[in-house]
Amino acid sequence: MTTHEILLAAQSARTPLALAGTDEKNAALEAMAVALVEAAPEILEANRADLEAARGRISDVMLDRLALTPSRLTDMAKGMREVAALPDPVGAVLHRVVRPNGLLIEKTAVPMGVIAIIYESRPNVTSDAAALALKAGSACVLRCGRDAWASCNAIVKALRCGLERTGLPACAVSLIEDTSHDSANELMTASGLVDLLIPRGGAGLIRACVENATVPCIQTGTGICHVYVDRAADPDMALRIVENAKTSRPSVCNAEEVCLVHRDIAAEFLPRLKAALVEDRAAAGLTPVELRLDRRAAAIIEGTPAGERDFDTEFLGYILAVAVVDDVDEAIRHIACHSTHHSECIVTSDPVAADRFTACVDSAAVYVNASTRFTDGGEFGLGCEMGISTQKLHARGPMGLAELCSYKYIIHGNGQTRGGAAARMQTPCK
Repeated sequence: MTTHEILLAAQSARTPLALAGTDEKNAALEAMAVALVEAAPEILEANRADLEAARGRISDVMLDRLALTPSRLTDMAKGMREVAALPDPVGAVLHRVVRPNGLLIEKTAVPMGVIAIIYESRPNVTSDAAALALKAGSACVLRCGRDAWASCNAIVKALRCGLERTGLPACAVSLIEDTSHDSANELMTASGLVDLLIPRGGAGLIRACVENATVPCIQTGTGICHVYVDRAADPDMALRIVENAKTSRPSVCNAEEVCLVHRDIAAEFLPRLKAALVEDRAAAGLTPVELRLDRRAAAIIEGTPAGERDFDTEFLGYILAVAVVDDVDEAIRHIACHSTHHSECIVTSDPVAADRFTACVDSAAVYVNASTRFTDGGEFGLGCEMGISTQKLHARGPMGLAELCSYKYIIHGNGQTRGGAAARMQTPCK
């Protein structure tokens, strides 16, 4: 099917999904989770083909993002069941007021309609997006990157099989067949067919969507995340946090890319940081982290001199930019200049420094003494997530069910009309 035909089919699923009750949607999610596990052999075989085709063209870290395993498939099914267990956002009354004239006005959550997601080489996004959109009463149109197409296609076939078992339209979940730039551009400009576009990927994809989309678009994903080690930090805690934020899964958007260290502890802390991230990892047979150092850090430890763009780069690999700062205010200024407003952390035992950091740092998630890797829908109790919004409207941070709904005002009356002589006297400007 062409991209336009897929969008038209998704439009036809709007009404059945909007009318589906909570039990019906939850039954569909359970059936989709079951079908996903049943199709594991086919999905894993498709993933092996994707990996083989991508090997040598993309980095090992990106291959890890692309790879599926039986346990990852089990986790994907588990995530769908967790979404089913969440409260249904559709129909929730967000605000209710009774006016003096007797009108009952209710601000009520409603489905978006058709949500399009452009993403790259993470097949697990397919089931996450489908589950969240369905529970939020919307159809989803998925457009993955070419490296992951076979995997995503196999996943979507399984999910549609589950939908058909419960009587909901299979076109509630669709995958664009064209992985060229043309299909992405068509989704960006599909006014009247796409109610919300969510790009999940690198800076280039997000910039293209923000600059070219004529449909509503949410800016997500790019994560130049900082950890600031304050002079009042527990050094052991700081090492654990930095190591986890950088190395637990460096290819994801909530991984740390920059470490800032207070000048008063730099001489003591930086050698320990280098030992933990470089020497100890190499000795353990793990990939060592390349440290790209500003002038002050390079005067203390050995590493690669930081280039002009190193503090503005989402490395998505085993590279960490390191700088020494004078105090918490300089750390805040550095983050303001270089951050993508995703996730930042301060490690400190000083509540004054922590309060200043959390008040002044303008990012979607700001941590005190915890790894940035927690910026995730599942970790935030949202089930899974559609993406991490780094803008302020209409959603910010991990996008769960509530953020995938719009709202409308439903007004109940008993014959009220507006106007008349008395009304004109009371409100002459109206």
